[in-house]
Amino acid sequence: MANHGPSYGMSREVQSKIDKKYDQELEERLVEWIVSQCGSGVEQPEPGRIGFQKWLKDGRVLCELINSLCGATKPIRSIKASTMPFKQMEQISLFLKAAETYGVVKTDMFQTVDLFESSDLAAVQRTLMSLGSLAVTKHDGNYKGDPNWFHKKSLGNRRDFSEEQLSEGKNVIGLQMGTNKGASQAGMTGYGLPRQIINNP
Repeated sequence: MANHGPSYGMSREVQSKIDKKYDQELEERLVEWIVSQCGSGVEQPEPGRIGFQKWLKDGRVLCELINSLCGATKPIRSIKASTMPFKQMEQISLFLKAAETYGVVKTDMFQTVDLFESSDLAAVQRTLMSLGSLAVTKHDGNYKGDPNWFHKKSLGNRRDFSEEQLSEGKNVIGLQMGTNKGASQAGMTGYGLPRQIINNP
């Protein structure tokens, strides 16, 4: 982690709220998936937030993960172990770029500092969950592990209408505008006449 002193006041409250979002059970599932996806080259981390962060911090495991999901066309060519922070951060950003190309939505992506400085590990978990869901949905044979670990993303349900069907639709009154079914003027009196109140004893 970077050399930051302890946070106080509002910063401390915000950081504690972010830390509470971290899911221990989800961490176990993600670790199990990453190890089975990447194979024997990746070892198990120490359990807990700190172990998870140290395991992913240099970016090597993440790069191996995205390469294993892409099959023969590996987006990250060289993955090197390095102790230099800027090299580690560069590998994390290479993973993020490759994950975005793979199809992970930008809003699901974590920032490099979220992982490197351990400022928001819940965001890292969200990105990995989104990546796993996308891999299961693609169903291209590169996903390894239990498909039940992740939910499938919904696929588009495109509908094509002919010009004739579209023109017919213009004649239908949508129910959002109300309906004119069953409307009649039966029982109405002429305008301007007083209402007749008759008591039948």
